[in-house]
Amino acid sequence: MLQVKDLSVEFRSRAGTVYAVNKVSFDIKAGETLGIVGESGSGKSVTCSALMGLLPKPPAWIPETAQATFEGRDLLKLNEKELSTLRGNRISMIFQDPMTSLNPCMAIGDQVAEPLVIHRGMKWKEARALAVEELARVGIPNPAERAACYPHEFSGGMRQRVMIAMALVTRPQLLIADEPTTALDVTVQKQVLDLLQARQQELGTAIILITHDLGVVKQYAHRIQVMYAGSILESAPAQELIEHPRHAYTRALMASIPSAHAKGCRLQTIPGLPPSLKEPVRGCTFKPRNISGKPELCLTDRVPELIEISPNHWVRNCPGCVE
Repeated sequence: MLQVKDLSVEFRSRAGTVYAVNKVSFDIKAGETLGIVGESGSGKSVTCSALMGLLPKPPAWIPETAQATFEGRDLLKLNEKELSTLRGNRISMIFQDPMTSLNPCMAIGDQVAEPLVIHRGMKWKEARALAVEELARVGIPNPAERAACYPHEFSGGMRQRVMIAMALVTRPQLLIADEPTTALDVTVQKQVLDLLQARQQELGTAIILITHDLGVVKQYAHRIQVMYAGSILESAPAQELIEHPRHAYTRALMASIPSAHAKGCRLQTIPGLPPSLKEPVRGCTFKPRNISGKPELCLTDRVPELIEISPNHWVRNCPGCVE
């Protein structure tokens, strides 16, 4: 359904250039969930915003060699008018913070109905009726009454359900969920993810699930890609990656999951901070923080190559990081 090849994103300004994403490639099939995991600033959201055409140009710059083929068309080569026919229609996105993503001056029902009016040419009355049905599907109680309410009248979990309703009301082929459970408690987080999974099974939608939580993607994703400093360090089927993590960064992420430790044990953390992206990548970007591998063996003269180390399991081949 979607095939991304050599996607790079730079932000160029008077203060210098930030190399936010470096030659990222992946694909996703219909009905599949691809989990993209990594720390804040690793390039996850920028990658998907580039696919949606949401990055302002300038300062964003994407090379001509990059490709993102969706249903036979390269998303990176489409103009704004062409992209607007896809966004919210064939491709939808759930943003991180529903409070700032929803219009505070517009009733919930109208916000869910709006994509149907724009992309399906429906009359507002018909679209509002379908919006109420969609709100019911995502678990909003008394949907006909709550459709007349405004975002500030909903809890965080209910606002996230509204965002899901907005994203799925047009029955998109691809859904990008950018940290859809941020700031939600654990119980509501599971409800939201279970809801996404149920709607996916019903509609056959492909989902790109962006998160910093490896514990979430191992439960809901079919495949997982680990990003760090704008690059993919490891990619594999979910079960394979969880059971046989090969890169030191992946192993460090897994070791930092609280459930992986016995009660009362000290949690493991990854020391230091991700590298600055104001310079082009040279050598192994994880070398300064590598505590689960052999940092003295990490490459310094060239970027480690992404190789297939076992069937469908790809990893950056750095001798100091790969186990």
